[in-house]
Amino acid sequence: MREALAATPKQVTLAGKIAARDLHLPRADLGFVMRTGTGAHGFIDPETHAYRNMDMTDVPTIAALASGPDQVGFIAHPFAYGVQERTSDIHGVVSLITRTDKHIWLQPCNIENDEYLMQIVQVSGGTTDRPIASTIMCSFTPLEFKVMDVEVLIQSGRAGLPVHACSLPSAGGTAPLSVAGNVLMAVTEILAMITLAHVPVPDAPIIATPLMFTLDMATGQAFQACPESIQAKALAVEVLHGLDPITHTYGTRSDTPDADRQSMVERTALGQAVAMAGGDIMGGVGQLETATVFCPIQAVLDDEMGGYLRALSRAPDIDDAAFNWDEISQMGIGPHFLDSPHTLTECRSQYRPDLYQRDGRDDYDKNNRRGA
Repeated sequence: MREALAATPKQVTLAGKIAARDLHLPRADLGFVMRTGTGAHGFIDPETHAYRNMDMTDVPTIAALASGPDQVGFIAHPFAYGVQERTSDIHGVVSLITRTDKHIWLQPCNIENDEYLMQIVQVSGGTTDRPIASTIMCSFTPLEFKVMDVEVLIQSGRAGLPVHACSLPSAGGTAPLSVAGNVLMAVTEILAMITLAHVPVPDAPIIATPLMFTLDMATGQAFQACPESIQAKALAVEVLHGLDPITHTYGTRSDTPDADRQSMVERTALGQAVAMAGGDIMGGVGQLETATVFCPIQAVLDDEMGGYLRALSRAPDIDDAAFNWDEISQMGIGPHFLDSPHTLTECRSQYRPDLYQRDGRDDYDKNNRRGA
């Protein structure tokens, strides 16, 4: 295990079709990148707000929606209805990879499709040196691995695709009912996957991905954005950072079925905890109802929240220039800093939202209580 950890690359590139879309992890500023949610089978129509099954016709919408925003670094291929279920992953990947120049994330649905999906990536321009896609390998918690996921690991290693080694324990169900026990299960399974990968591909790029849930003991429902799950994700990221792999977990998920106030509270708390813990990738853009629904409106809000969290988690400067010692020392009684050279130098460094409301009451009322 020590040998595997030492051999696992400490830097990973998730390449886009063009170099401008490449994601180099860890980022130079030690911040995070975001990705859209994966696995959701439901879709909320942005025009009617009606819930329905996700259809293949929704994949172009997700591709267009995620290809533009600055905070969304890569896109997970969705599971869509309207095609043969056993080949839904193939149809979804083809539809997505032909509509974006960003990196994409593959989640194979059947072992027979693994190698074919790798070939689609290669035909679309991916190489072992510039992998335009990465894959997910999931544990079958507690402490098991399905044949399909081991095959994903082998095929990804041969094709040079980074692998997100994903553990999905549920506290109280497939992991102990405690934050510490949940983290122990996730870290153990991820270390096992890193060691497994080292056997066929000693230098395989592995991304440690603890995606944890907590069962509500009153109802049996699994939650991602409850305080216990949020603490578990942040703690797992911190523990794994101490072992040096790139880390990836949920950062913009919620348990509510709608893009409502509860959703924003839950995903802001989750995102802040994971960002402060040092997560390299924050997943779940656009997803609701414990990762079962994709909502385009929520995806737009998540992109805005990503910029906010990036600014919030960035360490402030505390050098002499930031303190502005010289000017403060020369201040008399009743001065201001509006025309200070320091203010003029720093005035464009502030976080500026694109969507969040900053209008005063008069302008807000004139606009029928809607944002600009």
